[in-house]
Amino acid sequence: MTQAQSPRPGGSGPDRSRMGPTRLSTLVVAGLGAAAVAWFVVSALYYDYLPDLPWLPAVTLAALAVLEAYAAVNTRGRVERRPGRDPVNPLLVARFVVLAKASALAGAIFAGFYAGLAGWLLVETTDAAAGDRPVAVASLLSGLALVAAALFLERSCRVPERDDDEDREPGDREGRIGPR
Repeated sequence: MTQAQSPRPGGSGPDRSRMGPTRLSTLVVAGLGAAAVAWFVVSALYYDYLPDLPWLPAVTLAALAVLEAYAAVNTRGRVERRPGRDPVNPLLVARFVVLAKASALAGAIFAGFYAGLAGWLLVETTDAAAGDRPVAVASLLSGLALVAAALFLERSCRVPERDDDEDREPGDREGRIGPR
């Protein structure tokens, strides 16, 4: 038996290269790791001499979340073939899945980073820390919104399950097609 035919878990069989849904555990671990890195990096720096946090990451993450949520709603209607909607291009759906998986991981990393930063800023009592708290919390919420929108887009790209009744020919009770 060759390695490609190996039934062992972790082998390089045909199921090994198949893409599955994003695991929440992966996102949680990435977020916690980014939170720890942010906490340690910010606590090692002398924070009073750093420039103010910019609003650009919060706005960018929020805009990406809105765009992906819109794409999810549009794609879901097209995949389910709702009346008045054009059929969806399968290559576009594949690209949306890749975008959703990447955005979910990036959103988790940003949300974790800003969670660690916001946690550290809530502990600090300096004026600089107090001024950066709203930006850190807004960026954290935007990162979480991006994760939610990306997971929604990924779920919207799934092909709906068909009932067995749709595959049957009239008069066939067992769902078989063709002569018996």
